[in-house]
Amino acid sequence: MTFKELGLTDSLLAGIDSMGYKTATPVQSQVIQPILAGKDIIASAQTGTGKTAAFLLPIVNKIITEPHDENKINALIIVPTRELAIQIADNMEGLGYFTNVSCIAVYGGGDGNSFTAEKTALTSGCDIVVCTPGRMIAHLNMGYVNLKEVKYLVLDEADRMLDMGFQDELMKIISFLAPTRQNLLFSATMPHKMRELARKLLTDPVEINIAVSKPPEQIVQNAFVVYEAQKAPLIKYLLKLKEYTRVIIFCSKKQNVKLLTADLKRSKFKVEEIHSDLMQDQREKVMQDFRNKNLTILVATDILSRGIDIDEIELVINYDVPNDGEDYIHRIGRTARAQSQGTAFTFISPTEQRKFATIETLLEKSVIKAEVPAEFGETPAYDPAAYKSAEKPRNFSSGGNKGGKKFWKKK
Repeated sequence: MTFKELGLTDSLLAGIDSMGYKTATPVQSQVIQPILAGKDIIASAQTGTGKTAAFLLPIVNKIITEPHDENKINALIIVPTRELAIQIADNMEGLGYFTNVSCIAVYGGGDGNSFTAEKTALTSGCDIVVCTPGRMIAHLNMGYVNLKEVKYLVLDEADRMLDMGFQDELMKIISFLAPTRQNLLFSATMPHKMRELARKLLTDPVEINIAVSKPPEQIVQNAFVVYEAQKAPLIKYLLKLKEYTRVIIFCSKKQNVKLLTADLKRSKFKVEEIHSDLMQDQREKVMQDFRNKNLTILVATDILSRGIDIDEIELVINYDVPNDGEDYIHRIGRTARAQSQGTAFTFISPTEQRKFATIETLLEKSVIKAEVPAEFGETPAYDPAAYKSAEKPRNFSSGGNKGGKKFWKKK
């Protein structure tokens, strides 16, 4: 289906065309028209399906075509991380380039100037506000933010916000909104607590399920069963086998990100790290360099496993086994986007074997255990039943309630 067939305005179609989009993705085809019709939505859609444009386009279209107060906040989009807030604001800047619709990303981690700029936008009126929960709570606590005119509420990556413990913050923010509004929930998964949230917020919603809890078939998955000390040397060996242009290496711990990045730099790889310890301007520069191919390798925590939209990633390496199957799918889903081929390597230490076996059960397939070259020495056998997992409770303390500002155009 073309975007013109979806009934969007000419100014939006011009923005869509300038960004190179030709036809609507399945989630866009199914979501845009119900949103234009004023329906509440609960949509299950994985990253990479085009869901950001699926809610931005109809919201912008309605702001353009329907009466609204230019000096108020008209749409509120709540997201779990600053990276996703920045990405949505970037998409809005492109899609809305030929419109007069303003947008700001509100997230922590910036300096006092960014907070002041956010305050100015929030008090003067901004059509679309994209925010992380903690930062919006900080502004609301100051008493100058009026959300009573919000007509459209979007919760994006809602399942992750609940996982990160933001339910109370979400409900507090929502308590500042008028009860009459359009509610749009987007989530990669639909656990019980998501259903409970939907029952509280949505009225007669249209339910759309695009998500498939399986990686795309075009991703070649291989696992290497190794001891912990063999991981970094093997990564360097694999990276030298082929001239890659974009690689993401995921580590569950920030300390491993830092150590591995330093090791790869010593070996003269074009690599940088990204995690919550970096200042906001540092993180944005790293992401921009990676997008522009000034970097070949990005070593990151799971903060990048969801929401970040970068095409042409040839290889994803899991330095360690993710905490659950959904995280595994999100990590390796960074590659093989837009119908391209991709490769995912996962490194499994003895204490991670049970965890990986659980992931294989979710996938309903056994991931090929690739042979480790003899020069790396003896490796452990893959026998999940023989090893006790060293799994620890999940910690989502970083990222979600920190952030700053992306762009704002006052009309």
